[in-house]
Parts: sequence; C-alpha cells; structure tokens
Amino acid sequence: MPQRAILVFLDGVGIGEGDLAFNPFVVAHLPRIQALLGGRLPIAEHLDADRRIVSERAVLVAADATLGVEGLPQSGTGQTTLLTGRNGAAEYGRHFGPWVPTPLRPMLAAENLLRRAADAGRTAAFANAYPLSGAPADPRIFRRPAGPMLAAQSVGALTRGAAELAEGRAVASSITNERWREHLGSDVPEVTPEEAARTLARIAADADVTLFAHYDTDYTGHRGAMDGAVAALERVDAFVGALADALPADALLVISSDHGNVEDVRGGHTIHPVPVLAVGTRREQLMNVRSLMDVALAMLQALGIDGRGLSSDNGG
Repeated sequence: MPQRAILVFLDGVGIGEGDLAFNPFVVAHLPRIQALLGGRLPIAEHLDADRRIVSERAVLVAADATLGVEGLPQSGTGQTTLLTGRNGAAEYGRHFGPWVPTPLRPMLAAENLLRRAADAGRTAAFANAYPLSGAPADPRIFRRPAGPMLAAQSVGALTRGAAELAEGRAVASSITNERWREHLGSDVPEVTPEEAARTLARIAADADVTLFAHYDTDYTGHRGAMDGAVAALERVDAFVGALADALPADALLVISSDHGNVEDVRGGHTIHPVPVLAVGTRREQLMNVRSLMDVALAMLQALGIDGRGLSSDNGG
C-alpha cells in the first residue's frame, strides 16, 4: 500500500482522435509520456477495448467528463467532481465554469481529497505558489476560485508564495517560472520543467497527499493554435517524465483533468473523455475508474483511507 499520493491536475486535456490536422498529441514530441505508456499516446486509437492503456510502468484510463449532464463540460463543476467524487454538474444543475460556482464551494471544501486525507489524520500539501502578498495579484483568482485553490484553503495549505517559489519549495502553476517573471515582475529564478518536477517530488516526500494544478493546457486549447498546444504538451511531457522518475518509492502518482480541450485545436471544450494516468505503487487501483467521480475514491482507497460517500457510493 502506498504511504503517499500525488494528484497532478492538468486543466483541459481530453483523449481525442489521433488526427494530425487538429490533435497536438500526435504532432508534439512526447518521448516521456510515450515511454510511460509503452510507446503509445493518450489518443482514442491507442486505447484497448476497455478504454485503457496498460504498460509496464503505468495505467491510463479514459474517464467520462460529461457526468450524465447535457452540454460541454466546464472547469468549475469538473474540478469539483474530480476533487470530491461528487457529481458537481448534476448537483449544480448544469456544467459551469471557469470557476467553482458559489453553491458548490462548501461541499468542495468539506469533501475534497485533501480534506478527506486530513480528516483521516494524514498530512496534505498544495505545491502551487500563489501571489499571496506583495505582487500585484489579480483579485479574480480569489473571487472566482478554481477547485484546487479551494481544496488547499480547506486544509490551510494555501501557504506557498513568491519566497517559497524562489527557494525551490513551491511550483508555479505554469511549471516553469516565466509568468511570475514576466507578468508579476518577480525575480524568481528560471527553472526547467525537470527542475520543477523534482521540486514537486520533494514536496510530496514530506506529505501524505499532495496536489498540484497546471492550467496552461486549457489556456492554449482556447487559443486554438497548434504551435502553442504542441509547446504546452511538450512542457508537460518533460515535467511528467521527470516527476515519474523522481517519485518516492512509496508513492502513487495520478494525473488527470476536468474536461477536454487542448486535444482538438479547432477550439473550445470537448465532450471527449479525459485521461487518468497512474504511475507508481498500486497504480492498478485506478484500473476501474470510469468517470471523474471515481478518481478521488480510488486514490483514497489506495491509501487505505475511508472513502465512503464518494463516487459509486453516491450513484457515480
């Protein structure tokens, strides 16, 4: 049984058809992801009959993001579902985003993965650096919060800022630090995706459950440009590969998303399933994930934490 787990959230990543004309997954150079998946890619044609890719090092499953609700999946309700195992879109009455709708915030705070771990006596960490003070932060990030930030706040883990980022004790949401340098005027050092991954691994080594959130994949998906999407995926590839190599021996790494977008540069969100990639100890625990509602429960079960009330226990 793993002693710790890491959830890496990638915003706006789905599993689409492997068409060179519009899917950057088949255009980009992704050697680290392909190595984890035994030479395959997270595209529809590479899934087996059970909608999986099973390799020597990893398990990838295609998870439904529509949640039985009409319309295009959105970030606010999708992130709520991923982090809590509760069907955020059904509870809110529709898909909603980009931020978590106000009526769902108390439930997310009380039932998210980090909160469940803390309630079970385990330690929880949020690896992202936020401009908490000093820098000219955009107040909308707090008025219109993303799910990972709310989860971190619920356990008092929203504590890493510019100082921690500069000292190598936090990771920027964009993985490398150029957004802090260019848009916030911060003097944090430049880092490579590999260096950021090793920082995340060090943070995870000191906690039982760690969350990291990356949003650029969704951002580039909305821009609809192949070159930007390819660059975003190649950065993620380097980061994921280095993180898998640096994992503590007793760790389970899970990488997932909230809805599709970047896998189709023709623009906007999709109804494609999202990848749930598991690496490390007890990765087979994720084999039976079928929708976003199953991820938090599977991770808790892998850690031996009571997950009653989540996913299949509430109709998922």
